[in-house]
Amino acid sequence: MKILVINSGSSSIKYSLFEMSDLSVLASGMIERIGESSSQHGFQHLDTKGKQHKTNIEQVIHDHLQGIVNIIDTLLSSSVISHLSDLSGIGHRVVHGGELFQQPTLIDDSVQKGIRKMIPLAPLHNPANLTGIEITLQKAANIPQVAVFDTAFHQTIPAHAFHYALPKALYEQDQVRRYGFHGTSHFYVAKQAAKFLNKPLRSLNLIILHLGNGASATAVKQGQSVDTSMGMTPLEGLIMGTRSGDIDPAIPFYLNRNKAMPNEAIESLLNKQSGLKGICGENDMRTVQQMADSGDQDAQLALDMYCYRIKKYIGAYFAVLGNVDALIFTGGIGENSVYIREKSCTDLNCFGLELDIEKNKQGLNETLNISKPKSPVAILAIATNEELEIALQSEHCIKNIERT
Repeated sequence: MKILVINSGSSSIKYSLFEMSDLSVLASGMIERIGESSSQHGFQHLDTKGKQHKTNIEQVIHDHLQGIVNIIDTLLSSSVISHLSDLSGIGHRVVHGGELFQQPTLIDDSVQKGIRKMIPLAPLHNPANLTGIEITLQKAANIPQVAVFDTAFHQTIPAHAFHYALPKALYEQDQVRRYGFHGTSHFYVAKQAAKFLNKPLRSLNLIILHLGNGASATAVKQGQSVDTSMGMTPLEGLIMGTRSGDIDPAIPFYLNRNKAMPNEAIESLLNKQSGLKGICGENDMRTVQQMADSGDQDAQLALDMYCYRIKKYIGAYFAVLGNVDALIFTGGIGENSVYIREKSCTDLNCFGLELDIEKNKQGLNETLNISKPKSPVAILAIATNEELEIALQSEHCIKNIERT
């Protein structure tokens, strides 16, 4: 059974082709800079002998339609599939499902309408996700296609945690509430932790830190999300590469009133010019750490603020959960930054978090235990795999449909 996973962004399309019998990646790639003067298509695949091949082609790709066609042609010409009918399904990442979609869903006209209805809640993401779906349905109409929602894992968050202290009519009429994101990653990593700890997921309390250019923390109680740092949008919560995370909600009013900044400019400031970039001018954590090592005080301040915010959420989620089995780092930064993991765990022995400095320096393959042997709470670094989780959820959805 082969599942193609597509993650369609505003100017990019990322994709992976999985053989579900052994969960191997037969092919993967990304088309970047769609609609610009020169686009780039990086592609890698396994041949029939299991040898890896990589290509990187620069060409003009005017729009997503041409991009999807290019992906299909590339998969066919590389012989990883001989025909589109070789695919058992196509899984699509969709950022926002609101309250409408609480699990992976087979795509039909009503689902497309539902995703479109969620665009006001995710104007930067859902339109691009929907474009990828619409084009893929045109080109592969006979193949089952599944929408997998970033927000779905967080639909178990209780009302007292997802409501904002705003007039309730804003929730009832306009769906203003906490939704949370990175749910596909949080769910995958939670399952990997259960496997590593050799315990049922439903028995575990976890704090998961997904740290990439976007970052979020999630409290998992008995295997279910009960709170998460991102809110109605991905702007709330932890400090991120270019997003501010938590701020005084009156700051936008101040900027509008005292600096005559329009709403669009404020939205851009908070989403694209803040976070690490706003503090030190760079949003790539590797560059920020290099700058700090060279004595850049703004870069060091950015690191101090970043880890301080993480520690505040760790403490809050210990209070939410009562007892914790494991603290988990994942995402590009969480998996690779020795410094961020160490600084985020410093002086948290009161919670039973005892980091092993030497273990923390080891390279990560899939799962790495970086806590001391007698640490009451395990500290793990786990490699996330959102594409694989989308493939697994798509397969499960398609098989359930076939049974009914």
